[in-house]
Amino acid sequence: MTDQHLLGDPPIALTLRRSARARRISLRISQLDGRVTLTMPKRLAEREALAFAASKEDWIRHHLAARGADVPVAIGAQLPLGGQMVEVVAGQGRRVEIRADTIHVPGPADRVGKRLQAHLKELARDRLAGACDDYAAALGRSYDRISLRDTRSRWGSCTSDAGLMFSWRLIMAPPDVLDYVAAHEVAHLAEMNHSPAFWAGVTRIYGDYDPPRRWLRTHGSGLHRYKF
Repeated sequence: MTDQHLLGDPPIALTLRRSARARRISLRISQLDGRVTLTMPKRLAEREALAFAASKEDWIRHHLAARGADVPVAIGAQLPLGGQMVEVVAGQGRRVEIRADTIHVPGPADRVGKRLQAHLKELARDRLAGACDDYAAALGRSYDRISLRDTRSRWGSCTSDAGLMFSWRLIMAPPDVLDYVAAHEVAHLAEMNHSPAFWAGVTRIYGDYDPPRRWLRTHGSGLHRYKF
């Protein structure tokens, strides 16, 4: 891979990737981090790939603008919590405190992001554990453990030995979205697939899962714009 730039205001960083399997130039914009990647045939001249990117400049800038810029989490930043925007403000004492539309984070300014991230992980673990307990009881199955990660490609998973994994960023999403992902992974305790029987299980323990599923597809990647 090589890094290049598409000139303009502002310049756009490009990652050029050669592939022996590529038959033509393809362009991809990551909704997670905004990275623009050009995949090109192995023997194609680099200038041709750059010319292709230049011809798509308006399209690239439109999609980058729609994605929105990354948000460094610091005092004064706004971020979603339970689907509602809250402002990060300087806190007093030793504990992070959540109010109606603010979240108060004490300590040095350069540690605000990391301290808030740790607090949100604790909240996510509590909410997900409670939801999984309820859905597992409704399903008549039990799980072995819950782990949290900052995953990019999936919001949750279930292993064959009954381990449940979730993205802690679900705490930033609306509550019904977090509940749906919990129910989805718990349903895999009975069906390790996405068969009609699996979706029937999700419906039985959660209900109509289409609205939160659509929310994740439309808005989920935006939760990764917040940089802690």
